[in-house]
Amino acid sequence: MSKVELKRNNGLDFNSTLFEGLVINKSAVERRAASIAKRRAVKKEWQAAWLLKAISCIDLTTLAGDDTKGNVLRLCAKAKSPVRADILEELEMEGQNLHVGAVCVYHKSIPDAVNALSASEIPVAAVSTGFPAGKISLSEKLRQIKASVKLGAKEIDIVVSRDLILLSKWRELYKEVKACREACGEAHMKTILATGEIPTYSKVAKASWVCMMAGSDFIKTSTGKESVNATLGVSLVMTRCIREYYELTGYKVGFKPAGGIRTAKDAISWLILMKEELGNDWLQPNLFRFGASSLLADIERQLEHYVTGRYSPYFRHPMA
Repeated sequence: MSKVELKRNNGLDFNSTLFEGLVINKSAVERRAASIAKRRAVKKEWQAAWLLKAISCIDLTTLAGDDTKGNVLRLCAKAKSPVRADILEELEMEGQNLHVGAVCVYHKSIPDAVNALSASEIPVAAVSTGFPAGKISLSEKLRQIKASVKLGAKEIDIVVSRDLILLSKWRELYKEVKACREACGEAHMKTILATGEIPTYSKVAKASWVCMMAGSDFIKTSTGKESVNATLGVSLVMTRCIREYYELTGYKVGFKPAGGIRTAKDAISWLILMKEELGNDWLQPNLFRFGASSLLADIERQLEHYVTGRYSPYFRHPMA
C-alpha cells in the first residue's frame, strides 16, 4: 500500500473575510454527527474491508512518559506487520504489504524509529512545538521543528498557541503557523487545534481556516492529552472547512482525528464521515489519519472474529 504523492498546500495570504462571518449551528452539527453511526451499518466482508482500510490510515502512536527504545521498536514492528499472518491469509491479503500510515513519537525517539523503519515506506512523525501544551516561545517551537526534521522525521505534528484562538488573534495565529510551516521544509505539517479546549464550533471553524491558509498539510483535532479529544461533531465542522478550502483553492488538506478513538466501530464511523463529507480521495493515508494507539488491537480482534467466528482476548493482539 504505497503512499500517493500529493500537491502540498501552499496556503494563502491572510484574509479574514474568508472566515470572520462563520457562525456554526451547534444543534445542527450534533444532530448530523449523531446520525453518522446510526444510518450506516457495515457488516461481514464489507466491515472487514473497511477495517483493513482503517489500518492503513493509522498514525500508530506512543507518547507516554515511560517510553523506552524497546517500546518504540515494538511499535515499529507492529506498524510494519499490523495484523497476524494467519488472519491475513484467511482474508486473502497476504503479500499486500499492509502497514499503518505512520509511526508517531516524541523527538527523542526519532532516531530509533527511523532506524527501525528504514527498510519500509512508513514515515516517522514527531510531535513538536512544546507538545502538548504549546506553552513555549515561537523561536523554541521553530528550533524543535528543525531539530526533528534533521533527525529524519518526515511529518511534524505541531500544537498551536490556544490563547490565540481563545482571544480571536487570527493574524497572530496565522503568522505562527506559517513560520512553523516554513521550518518544516519538505516535511509535512499536521496542525493540532486541541479542539477540546476551544469553547465553540465557530472558533474551531475559524481556527481551521487560519491554519489551512497558513499552509498546514493536515489539520488535527487533539493532542490526545485533553479531557475531551476527537468527537464526530468537531470533526464534521473541520471536514466541511476542508471541503470549502479545497473548492476555493484546489488544495486538498488532510484531516486527523486523535484521542479517544479506541474501537473498530469508532474507526468505521470516522471513515463514513470522511466518505460522505469529502469523498473517496480522503479515504487514503495521504489525506486521512487516525491518531491512535489502542485502536489497532481492537481492529485486529474484530478481524479475527470475522475469520473464526469467535472473539479472542486482547492479549492475543499485542500492541496497545
